[in-house]
Amino acid sequence: MKILVCITHVPDTTSKIQFTANNTKFDTAGVQFIIGPYDDYALARAVELRDQTGGTLTAINVGEVETEPTLRKSLAIGADDAIRVNSFPKDSFFVAKQIAHYAKEGGYDLILMGRESIDFNGGMVHGMVGELLGMPSFSPVMKLEVEGTTVKMAREIEGGKEMLEAKLPLIAGCQEPIAEWKIPNMRGIMSARTKPLKVVEPVTDETQAAASSYQLPPAKGSVKLIDKDNVAELVKLLKNEAKVL
Repeated sequence: MKILVCITHVPDTTSKIQFTANNTKFDTAGVQFIIGPYDDYALARAVELRDQTGGTLTAINVGEVETEPTLRKSLAIGADDAIRVNSFPKDSFFVAKQIAHYAKEGGYDLILMGRESIDFNGGMVHGMVGELLGMPSFSPVMKLEVEGTTVKMAREIEGGKEMLEAKLPLIAGCQEPIAEWKIPNMRGIMSARTKPLKVVEPVTDETQAAASSYQLPPAKGSVKLIDKDNVAELVKLLKNEAKVL
């Protein structure tokens, strides 16, 4: 089985986010970048499936040269090779077009990615790739087993989970607890240095959206502490100041 895992290169959740150029560009100075947490789950499950089936596992990222350390980490975790599409990920449609092109060219049986990236939280790429390839896509998938050409999945829905079966090939947007994150060991880190990382040019420049500006969330306001026995004062503030009553 040939597996393709899509990797995002995103700021660590502990990073302090700032914007430059009149709030039109993200300031990367001093920001630590990581594999998207949901992609980490997808990659971990892909490694397990590759080891079970004896197939191959390729990681792909749409990004410029600074994303290569993130791709190398995916190689250290267990991917056999990697592809970097040499372009800034302009929007979800642009990214999906790149992934779909190389997935079709490579003849992959299973495409895994995170349910969403943690920078834009769009959650659209898996559906777009499925539409472009004519493959079924499922998200958010929290359990995935492969038996021959049949894939058995559990998908999170409002108020519970849904059990599904589908035939390969397919696409899944993954989340916990599909697998436990894998931490690269020294052997993996050393082998990642020599594993192939292929750089290719984008197949299209077509986009459907563009960010005009960015805005940080408003700073947290001050709070008032009310004695637990002073219910009348609490009701008064909720009615007159908070205006929620």
